[in-house]
Amino acid sequence: MKKFLAVLLIMVMSAGMAQAGLRFGVKLGTNVDHISTNVKANFDKNNRAGFTGGVMMEYIAPMIGLGFDLGVQYAYMNSAISDNKNFLEIPLNLKYKISLPVVGSFLSPYIFTGPSFDFKLDKNTVQYFKTKTFQTVWNVGLGLEFFKHLQIGASYGFGMNKIAEVVIPNVETVSYHNNYWTITAAWLF
Repeated sequence: MKKFLAVLLIMVMSAGMAQAGLRFGVKLGTNVDHISTNVKANFDKNNRAGFTGGVMMEYIAPMIGLGFDLGVQYAYMNSAISDNKNFLEIPLNLKYKISLPVVGSFLSPYIFTGPSFDFKLDKNTVQYFKTKTFQTVWNVGLGLEFFKHLQIGASYGFGMNKIAEVVIPNVETVSYHNNYWTITAAWLF
């Protein structure tokens, strides 16, 4: 009886959250990163493709189309910096869905912006090359939602802090920032 009541309570709460605009889903995609430095670098730093995947939740207030999405995902950045490839990302975006009169039941464009908090999973292995354990990125993006479940989005992330430094005594310190494009597909339940 207790299991039945627990399942019933979960079903009722899920129905209430769905009516209120709260949904959960999975997200997969690809990212293309670009490392920028404060001096001329001697390695290939452009357009390296990686991937991302994880779970997300979205809340959009009914009638006004404004809300947020929050995710937890793994990201592999195919960076030229060997100690800076694996991240745990936590993006939090303000999202606005545009209601279209005729096609709104099967197509809704949206725009979003917000920070992503990225935690490095790799360890430092190169002497004098210090990678940071935390990176903050500001995302700006847009997308389309199809049939109220499938979201295809594209965003650009501006690296807001240094991700790495080369510190050699009596030599100029070189710092690195990571900016990247991300294209994702999400399925929301």
